[in-house]
Formats: sequence, C-alpha cells, structure tokens
Amino acid sequence: MVALRQLAAVLIVFLLAPFVNRAKAGGPASDSLFSQSTLEALNRDFPSADTSFLLLDARTGHVLAARWEHAEIPIPMGSLDKPFAALAYARYHGDRFPSHTCRGTATGCWRPRGHGALDLPSAVAYSCNSYFRALAANLNANEVSATAAHFGLESPAPGTSGAALAGLGGDWRTSPQHMASAYLELFRHRDEPAGAQLLNGMAMSARVGTAAAVDRALRFNAAIAKTGTAPCTHKHRAPGDGFTVAMFPADFPRVLLLVRVHGVPGAVAAKTAGQMLYRIEN
Repeated sequence: MVALRQLAAVLIVFLLAPFVNRAKAGGPASDSLFSQSTLEALNRDFPSADTSFLLLDARTGHVLAARWEHAEIPIPMGSLDKPFAALAYARYHGDRFPSHTCRGTATGCWRPRGHGALDLPSAVAYSCNSYFRALAANLNANEVSATAAHFGLESPAPGTSGAALAGLGGDWRTSPQHMASAYLELFRHRDEPAGAQLLNGMAMSARVGTAAAVDRALRFNAAIAKTGTAPCTHKHRAPGDGFTVAMFPADFPRVLLLVRVHGVPGAVAAKTAGQMLYRIEN
C-alpha cells in the first residue's frame, strides 16, 4: 500500500513538472495572468485620468499593461531625450564627454542657483539643462538622426539643432511606445562607455537626483530612472506634463515603466512611477 502511494506521488510530480517549470519560466499563460492582474491593480490604485503609463517586460519588450491614449503618436517628451542627444554626441567625440559648470539661470538651467561642476552622469542625474545646452550646442538633426534610428526613435525635424535636440522646447517629438523601447535598447548598451555613463547617471537620478522619489517609494530596493518635463499636449492644457521612465530592479531590470502625469514636473511624476513600481512588485 505504501509502495502504491509512493508510486502515485512520483507520477503526480512527473506529470505536473512541465506545468510547474513553465510557470516558473513565465510562459504565455502566466504572462497573461500577470498582465491582467497588474492592469487591474494599477487602474484601481491609480485611477486618475491625468496619469498615463506603459509597462513593458524588460526582457522581451512586450507591453504588459498600458493606459495611454494614442501612445503611438509622437509628442514632446522633454528631458527623456537627453541620453540620446548624449549618444549622438559620443559618435563624433570618441565617447568622450565634456565637463561643465552649471551656474543656474545665467547658463540656462531650470535650477536658478545651478548645479555647479558636472560630468555626464551627474548631469543626467540632475537633468541639468545647462550641461545639455552646452553638449548639444553644435549638434544638428542629421547627426542625431542616425542615433535616433538605431534606438527606434523618430528623427528630429530637418533644421532642428542645439538645445532642442536635448528635449528643450519640445521640437523633437517621439512616440511614448518608441521612447519606452529606446530605453530598453539603451540598457543593452550598458557595457559600452557611453551607455555605462548614462546608466550610472540614471541610477544616481533614482537615488539622489530628480527621480529620487522612485527609490524612496521602493524603500529597500533600487531602480534606474530618468525624468522629463515637456509642453502639455492634452486637450485641457497645463503649463507642462511630467514624465518618468524607470527600470526595475537596477542591476538587471525585469520591467520598464514609462509614466506621464498631467500638469506636474518630471520630479513629481517620479513619485507616481515609484508608487506604481512598488505596487507591481508587491
């Protein structure tokens, strides 16, 4: 009798093993359930129509959950453009980036008193307009287009130059769908000199920079993130919209979240992004 029970147990384990392994690996069925439950949770906990989001599987690029009307239409996305302006600059400067002293209003930064001496990672972390004005001063649309194409972004309009290529002014428009995918592609360049510096800056941003609200919301976990503020494109116009892209966890992301919050700066949108990631993880 005992032998029969043992044999039955072995048969059950053998028959269920493919299903257990598939669930652990995240097969189509488990992905579908995760997507459905995640979308329901985010819609329930973040019901405001002022908040749009795209959640992607960082491994495959597949959309897991979304609430973003016309995410395929190009819009201004502010400082989310800055890393790609930096990559375009790197193509023509041997992956070397300038140092710069931000003097605030006097050098065109959003922070009146400035950020002081900066390298590329710290300029990304604090989204320093002064640094990126200097970096993009001699860039033109043709030089940026090759980088945009490589990362799947829309090319800037012919004649676009200077600070507009770093997301200042709203002239370079990209679709949210393409921007989310471009940041996943950026992570795949993490072992290259320019990519490593940009991702170090994004980790710093989530820790102490403009996206610091992301790591605060995650408590004992860490993300990599970038914020942006752009001209509002909603029917009911606000002074601007805030954007945050965040990948979690920082060392090897499982998900990428792109968030837009109507009528707030990017640093405030980062708080919403962090709360969403915390909800997804828990």
